[in-house]
Amino acid sequence: MERTDLKKLDLPDCPGVYLFTKGKGKSKKILYVGKATSLRDRVRSYFDAELISTRGPRLVDMVTQADGLMHEPTPTVLEALVREAALIREHNPPANSMGKDDKTFLYALITDEDIPRVIAVRGKDIDFNNKQTYEAPPVAFKVAYGPFPSGYQLREALRLIRKIFPFYDTAKPIIRDPERAGRVVSTGNKHLQANVEFNRQIGQYPRDMDRKEYMRSIQHVSLFLSGRVKALRTTLTREMKLAAKEERFEDAATLRGQLFALDHVQDVSLIRDDRTDLPAGPRIEAYDTAHIGGTNAIGVMVAIENSMPLKSDYRMFKIQGLGGKSTNDDIASLREILSRRLGHNEWPLPKAFVIDGGKTHKKAAEALLKEVGIGIPVVAVVKDERHRPREVLGGLRAGITDADAVLANSEAHRFSLARHRAARTRQMRTSLDKK
Repeated sequence: MERTDLKKLDLPDCPGVYLFTKGKGKSKKILYVGKATSLRDRVRSYFDAELISTRGPRLVDMVTQADGLMHEPTPTVLEALVREAALIREHNPPANSMGKDDKTFLYALITDEDIPRVIAVRGKDIDFNNKQTYEAPPVAFKVAYGPFPSGYQLREALRLIRKIFPFYDTAKPIIRDPERAGRVVSTGNKHLQANVEFNRQIGQYPRDMDRKEYMRSIQHVSLFLSGRVKALRTTLTREMKLAAKEERFEDAATLRGQLFALDHVQDVSLIRDDRTDLPAGPRIEAYDTAHIGGTNAIGVMVAIENSMPLKSDYRMFKIQGLGGKSTNDDIASLREILSRRLGHNEWPLPKAFVIDGGKTHKKAAEALLKEVGIGIPVVAVVKDERHRPREVLGGLRAGITDADAVLANSEAHRFSLARHRAARTRQMRTSLDKK
């Protein structure tokens, strides 16, 4: 697709989901599904020059391959979030999983218990075939909703949904107290029970709901998390009209309030940059060198954490080379930088080292790490003839996204050039002073 194609789409400035597609008719394929606070602004961003440095080369390739785009407006960002997850599960778009491990994504589970709970669990901890978690003892579940690319946003979404449709999300099962006509009041754990009772008093958990009422609320949550919000509105409208007809005016008012909340709930925690579509990133370190003809060679280390530069941890090394002389041997310089960095035991170790280069550079770094007994994976960012990221090697195995690898690599390159430029300027000033 080209930026000029956007004019034909007339995208609205409202929340929603968008789908990049390829092909026509029955051969049409969904390449990528995303959500947006503003469909117009978010889709436009895919045609900005900065895309490759923020989202990686594979997403750039996806946009290049795409020849169409579909979109679906939603009243709120919250609804866009659950709709995105439902569409990802339905279509399994290749670009949504590129460079990511699906097992790190979170799912919302509705437990298979007398009083169901709604809990967030990572894919790696779920046995989907047997519908239970891997923990001991395992927790059986009726249905799993997801995957949700951002665990943070799923938890925020559940917090908002619970304000509309009450549910329990406790660590332990909920049981009914037979002395209170089956009201949901106990957990079988004194400390947890006290916590539940406190949260009930402040409105966090359901208050004075019998099991029938609670199960109706769970059905509403289930419809919402499945992305079937239109069906949920129809259900609530029908229940509201029935309650009014039967003169259950308090119930009718509650249902009317839930309908209103569905169309108006907003929270700044869900209106964030689309980098939060990706799982929160761990600490990553990236390295780069800069020199001119083997002189003034320097190496740099940068760190990013949670997909953000951690500039307080940036470091610069003056490359000494053999015999104290700088060199233009990139591999030798890389080994020297890594060796000197690993000599600092006081610095926290990253989840992955990102280097600039191909398989040869990657193997050289891995060999050095093996020599010193460190098992941290190495990720290499391969560049094209214009020095633009073309491929990421080892990102999936290292458990980091291509976007984070490219971000770290780009930041290391920027920092090395800036430091080398400053060093050359100082040298030129010194030379002029001597004259």
